[in-house]
Amino acid sequence: MARTETSGGGNIKLTLKLLWGGGERPSRGPKPGLALDRIVAAAVGIADAEGLEAVSMRRLSTALDVGTMSLYRYVPGKAELLDLMLDRVQREALEADQENLAGQESATAPTGWRRAVESLARGYLELYRRHPWLLRVNEARSVLGPSSLRSLEVALIPLQGMGLSDPELMSVIISVQSFAGGIARMEIDTDAAAKETGLSHEEFWEQQRPYLEQAMESGQFPVLATLAEDTFSEDFDHFAFGLRRFLDGLEVLVAERAGRTGRRGEG
Repeated sequence: MARTETSGGGNIKLTLKLLWGGGERPSRGPKPGLALDRIVAAAVGIADAEGLEAVSMRRLSTALDVGTMSLYRYVPGKAELLDLMLDRVQREALEADQENLAGQESATAPTGWRRAVESLARGYLELYRRHPWLLRVNEARSVLGPSSLRSLEVALIPLQGMGLSDPELMSVIISVQSFAGGIARMEIDTDAAAKETGLSHEEFWEQQRPYLEQAMESGQFPVLATLAEDTFSEDFDHFAFGLRRFLDGLEVLVAERAGRTGRRGEG
């Protein structure tokens, strides 16, 4: 899945005004008949249904039943619109994260952070599943809006008791997001391949089966030949397995840091 757009590719100052206020209403012309939030929501809907490449000011004006030029009184162009879309979908992740704040006290327990990290990972996975186009955006330099920052704030709250440094805490979030994105990309690419080729997953591998069987019997691939029949089963939950191992690794580090703190306190 090739990337098609880059966050922060538009007029950053104008984008920030739109995100943080001061840019919603046009200052000239007829009384506005639209709301910026409605425009952005429509753009997200188009991207969800047809892909990010389908989002254009012309396509958006058709969906909203307004003139194309009228949209430019609200949004300078697609580049700025993209950053507004990114911040908007973060509201969904934020709403899910805020539900976890109800258990914030228990999250401060020695292993309460595990539940918080797991919830964060599942939240990212569901976000990518609902909005596959997110995986086509280069967010290396995102223009941060209120929803994006608040989502990060909420994600960090239950992790404060892990005893990690600030860069390490941020690395936990980055690692979880990257892991969820990788699993989501695998799922989305698999579905896309079936649609684009007209072959189901089963039909695709069935065509290769005679050649693969011959290869396994050749003796050239001794390790592959001994793998169990269910090695590549779609029933295996790679996300759950990887997430548990990631959490287990973090638990070792958290315990190590807690032990060091305890020894310093004893001294």
